[in-house]
Amino acid sequence: MDAIDTAQDPTLDDLLSDEAINRPFDYYRRLRDTHPVLWNARWNGWIVTGYDAVVAGYRDAERLSSDRFTGPFGAEMRASETKYTQLIGFLSRFFVWKDPPYHTRMRMLVNKAFTPKSVELLRPRVRALVRDLGEPLRGREDVDFMSEFAFTLPVVVIAEFLGIPPEARFEVRDWSNDLGGVVFTGGADDSRFVKGEAAMGKLVDFLRPIIRDRLRAPKDDLITRLCQAEENGVRLDEEDIIANTVLMVFAGHETTMNLLASGMIAFDRFPDQWQRLRQDPSLARTATEEMLRYDGPIKGLGRWAKVPFEFFGREIRQGDRMLLMQHAANHDPAAFENPDGFDIARWPNRHAGFGQGVHTCLGAPLARLEVQEALTWLAANFGRVEVLDKELRYARTVVARAVEGLHVRFHDT
Repeated sequence: MDAIDTAQDPTLDDLLSDEAINRPFDYYRRLRDTHPVLWNARWNGWIVTGYDAVVAGYRDAERLSSDRFTGPFGAEMRASETKYTQLIGFLSRFFVWKDPPYHTRMRMLVNKAFTPKSVELLRPRVRALVRDLGEPLRGREDVDFMSEFAFTLPVVVIAEFLGIPPEARFEVRDWSNDLGGVVFTGGADDSRFVKGEAAMGKLVDFLRPIIRDRLRAPKDDLITRLCQAEENGVRLDEEDIIANTVLMVFAGHETTMNLLASGMIAFDRFPDQWQRLRQDPSLARTATEEMLRYDGPIKGLGRWAKVPFEFFGREIRQGDRMLLMQHAANHDPAAFENPDGFDIARWPNRHAGFGQGVHTCLGAPLARLEVQEALTWLAANFGRVEVLDKELRYARTVVARAVEGLHVRFHDT
């Protein structure tokens, strides 16, 4: 490989090092300063960290594939297909892991159910949930923010939106968490597939009768709208409805939970920004965008080259893997003034927190709504947020930015 290689600086080659996981601002700055498109021999692929390169990669669906079941990413999934049949079978129907034209067709159908208007109608209910979860935080010396607020709010919202019975929502969440080991974790640990297969089986057994009931007796919920979605006479079949309901449960709570947590950490580090929000609640919208830019819940996503091509001075070979690191792109000084600062009034804010192009996160409007309402209520009711943890530790994954625990105190004044 004639390109600059992370092997020239051994401290850069480990994407799961303590620095990469717990101090990604520093780690990805060093990568980006070396080159915005850098070969990593240990990972056997390209690490893309420059803003322009990351955005170009996300928008290039013709030459870069998202398909997790073909190409270099597909080997592990294909090898597991005969042993973990339900898990792999339903994961292979996740439209986010597919390329056009399948992705286009499926996203169009799902989008007919998951409309911005249907999301906005949830705002009064989300506002009430935020209040109900926020009130018990008053006067507390120590709040487990993950379990008492950040974890619960998005789970309840996505479960109600879908039409999952209240008594089952946390069980469904636990099954969804077991799928996270397959989605976010790599390596040879076979136990994650064992857990994933069991969880997928439970989710399918739980969802199938609900979906069949909605086909017979429609209700005002997202599962019904998925059942009814139609484009040019084409509808989602039962297996696709199950798969994409599972996807929405998983994506609907994981990313929002982590975004809420990272936001509290940011406001603790920049207390002046909390005061700005208190003084001007309308900043909740731009504050949400700045949270996504500053420390969003997804660090990066994988692609692979369908054809050879030149990319920002690098010769990409067919089959080469690429990691598009939006976390690094969002701190590129070539794209953002004072990129390591936290400015809740930053505008325009062209962050890549929800990706770009045809795979832009479908659930972005729901996540934004939940965070906006949470920020508005919390800032109106508390004078300051203080992180109590002496050291924050994050989940050891390349893709997700997930703090493993967060204890805070909300000060009244």
